[in-house]
Amino acid sequence: MRVESFVESSVDWLQGNPYPGRGIVMGFAPSGERVQIYWLMGRSENSKNRIFIQNKDGSVSTKAFDEKKLTDPSLIIYTPLRTMGNVHIISNGDQTDTIAEFLAKGKTFEEALKTRTYEPDAPNYTPRISGVFYPNSYALSILKASCKENPKREAIFIEKEAGTLGMGEMLTTYEGEEDPLVSFIGLPKIMPIKATAQETLEFYWNMLNSKYRVSILVNWIKKDSNEVFIKNEHE
Repeated sequence: MRVESFVESSVDWLQGNPYPGRGIVMGFAPSGERVQIYWLMGRSENSKNRIFIQNKDGSVSTKAFDEKKLTDPSLIIYTPLRTMGNVHIISNGDQTDTIAEFLAKGKTFEEALKTRTYEPDAPNYTPRISGVFYPNSYALSILKASCKENPKREAIFIEKEAGTLGMGEMLTTYEGEEDPLVSFIGLPKIMPIKATAQETLEFYWNMLNSKYRVSILVNWIKKDSNEVFIKNEHE
């Protein structure tokens, strides 16, 4: 099968999926910039009541849009994006901080995530999805439960020294809207990266089910700098 066919199939999968949950895409723009995409989706009022904000240090955090409606901050308030020089970390939970702490000590992405597991939200056992861009390589990971009945930690780590221009790799938390939710299955899906950050942001935003989409960010990484673009359902 041609790579283009894989991309088309993946786009159709995301566009037709009522609830892929949170998602990460890591890849390269057609002109070579490194690109990280992360989005939030939610079904409960507590999950939907969120926005992305960029902090003074360049990181991005989730925040309650209406503080009065926030009922439980655990698992929904965290910092999905952190930048450490020319290293860029993205994840769907507080494992972003774990990865940053380990890298600061000279340890690895994999060593950091070996201390973590899936989220404690039975019966869904939401996977933890994470990615890191180094100057000359990148890595992706998903930590999930092996099954719902007697869950055990299952980890997939992918490391690459190069990627394909105009393409990225996507991990999401769920396969769809089943109850309980089914964790993402298989290896990352090949997805397109558009020519600009704004075009990329709108492309992915428009594919997400408007009933559940919450926020999206694009981290557009050049050789010596990066720029973050954010869109929130609550503006």
